[in-house]
Amino acid sequence: MAWLRGTNSKQHSPVHEAPSKTRPNVITAEPMVVTEPTEENALAIVDDLPDESDDWFLRLKRELHQQIVAKINPNVIRAMKEEELRAEVRRQTEVLCQERAELLNVDERERLVTEILDETFGLGPLEKLLRDSEISDILINGPKSIYIEKHGRLRKSSVVFADERHLVQIVQRIVGKVGRRIDETNPLCDARLTDGSRLNAVIHPIALDGALVSIRRFGANPLVAETLVTNRSITKEMLQFLAACVQARVNVVISGGTGSGKTTLLNALSRFIPADERVVTIEDAAELKLQQPHVVRMETRPSNIEGQGEVNTRDLVKNALRMRPERIIVGECRGAEALDMLQAMNTGHDGSMTTIHANTPRDAISRMEMMVGMAGFDLPVWVIRRQIASTINIVVQAARLIGGPRKIIKIAEITGMEGDVISMQDIFEFQQTGLDENRVAQGQFVAHGIRPVILNKLQACGVPVPAEIFERRVLQV
Repeated sequence: MAWLRGTNSKQHSPVHEAPSKTRPNVITAEPMVVTEPTEENALAIVDDLPDESDDWFLRLKRELHQQIVAKINPNVIRAMKEEELRAEVRRQTEVLCQERAELLNVDERERLVTEILDETFGLGPLEKLLRDSEISDILINGPKSIYIEKHGRLRKSSVVFADERHLVQIVQRIVGKVGRRIDETNPLCDARLTDGSRLNAVIHPIALDGALVSIRRFGANPLVAETLVTNRSITKEMLQFLAACVQARVNVVISGGTGSGKTTLLNALSRFIPADERVVTIEDAAELKLQQPHVVRMETRPSNIEGQGEVNTRDLVKNALRMRPERIIVGECRGAEALDMLQAMNTGHDGSMTTIHANTPRDAISRMEMMVGMAGFDLPVWVIRRQIASTINIVVQAARLIGGPRKIIKIAEITGMEGDVISMQDIFEFQQTGLDENRVAQGQFVAHGIRPVILNKLQACGVPVPAEIFERRVLQV
């Protein structure tokens, strides 16, 4: 067959000469030693994915994959469509699996075929995890230690990589698709997968015990605001107020820790941006999925191997001002771009939004002061604070609580300056009262009975909010 090199597809390897009805080691034909769970590791929750930790299966998969790649005729493969190539790889894998019939049952053969297809066309062991829509985070601590987050709880996965080299190859395949690189001279990298998931990778020599990879996943369809209410992450009154703020072009900062739901909330609130407005988004790794027809997306770029060609967030914010935007959304402010963002918000681009890492709304403002100072201008603190107070209207605090639930724990309004201090007032808040029997945080949403200063602006923009939703009380969810 033209697709194959001139090799004998019936050629057997030494692996085939190890007949045994037990689980043999593929190389030595020795029985595998299975470690029983101990009291020490019993606390780790292991998912129900097929056990991939058996060396015999990993080695067999690697050997078959190498055999198939060795048979590929590179002159013919270029003319084949991916569907045809997939079908041929599947056929050849099934043939090779039949030759190991005494080692593999029907389910194992099908599993082996699927994994070799993943290895050839996808991201190897990661494909199995990426197909599970309930997994929100994938945390890789070396080739043999992979944790996943499901429903807010971390659990150890049985999926493993063959070795460190295998893991690094998969990472390089991911980052290469988006024009980035990772190697010993550049051992840190942020990138994204084709489905929009965000990846951070650290390899040798920075990572001492094997490559470290963190994948933050986002659903194919971003959560809508109503889903956040259904999930009890926010109340109807809080959402009504935030929706009105977005429609009335109020500047909003979303604050929170890693994994607290900042990007999810930003995506959800973007639904309330009028469809006739031009929105420019700026991100390090593109993950926003705004729900408007007129969205212009830009992504930063690291420097090349010669240290040239870097395009940072600050460069993109400056460039965005020349693109006739009506709103600018920065995925995350973490440096000197905070000054450019404030200037953009204060010069005709009302309704812009950004996220920032901080534990409280007050901390978010303090961090923003510090980041503005990183811009290189020797500005007095009172000038920076006055700029923030006149620009930012609402700070929304998101948090991931004990046990995994994500909540909007505070909505605060910046009301101006009192001397040299920025004055703020809490409008809504989530107050944690304890833990349930599963050690999941419990609490209640409350309105503090404060009428926001920006209500008049909302009224003037044609999106009035009933004053009674701010009455002091416990809010129903």
